[in-house]
Amino acid sequence: MKVFFELNGQPRVIRVPNRAIKAQTKARPKADPANPAHIGAPMPGVIASVTAALGQKVKTGDLLLTIEAMKMETGIHADRDGVVKALHVSAGSQVDAKDLMIEIE
Repeated sequence: MKVFFELNGQPRVIRVPNRAIKAQTKARPKADPANPAHIGAPMPGVIASVTAALGQKVKTGDLLLTIEAMKMETGIHADRDGVVKALHVSAGSQVDAKDLMIEIE
């Protein structure tokens, strides 16, 4: 809904959100900091590439994915040996800080 009014002789327009309408997008699960199997997004951004695959064995230091934020790319590496149990993102996905991206078992 838009509200038109005049303030100090200047016409103004304000968009007022309808709080009765629920969000159409599904919220991503957040990484549990107490769970070492969860790898969360360190910052908001866009997933540039995903190099890990479901069921892939990874070693400490292996590149899992890259995040692009503020025109810089940040590599996310495995912090321990394991197997990729779940991938919650794909290339081009938008993520917020602490969103769950990968689970390693």
